[in-house]
Amino acid sequence: MKKKLTYIALAVGVCLVVGFLSGFATQSSVNDWYLTLNKPDFNPPNWVFAPVWTVLYIMMGVAAGLVWAKGFHHLWVKTALYHFAFQLLLNATWSIVFFGFREPFWGLVVIITLLILIVLTFRWFRIVSKIAAWLLVPYFLWVCFATVLNYNIWELN
Repeated sequence: MKKKLTYIALAVGVCLVVGFLSGFATQSSVNDWYLTLNKPDFNPPNWVFAPVWTVLYIMMGVAAGLVWAKGFHHLWVKTALYHFAFQLLLNATWSIVFFGFREPFWGLVVIITLLILIVLTFRWFRIVSKIAAWLLVPYFLWVCFATVLNYNIWELN
């Protein structure tokens, strides 16, 4: 049990650090460039994003920690965690592309790829731990919403 909690704590920490670092790219544009964009009516207020992402990063970390605790020496665990790492990297890349480079179209390309990787990660997590897989569902749904939002912002601008 202690080993599992250690893996969960480490994975949550990694996810939160990635989120924090990608937040720098977001902050570089959210208070100026992003305000000038035409956005759809369903665009949430800016204050919603930080708490939602914080909860999602914690859930993602718990999920990854549960998978990691099954033993990194297992091929399925390694495969699941590699998929997780790639999608986490792509998650941060989206913030850099969309906000840092101010490129909604390329952000859309990144986020669609991210969705595919989240689905693959879910499938591998489900093999290792069904609970871990289900912890990714809110993240997947939020990224689906973000994809629609990203598409609409690109289309409107």
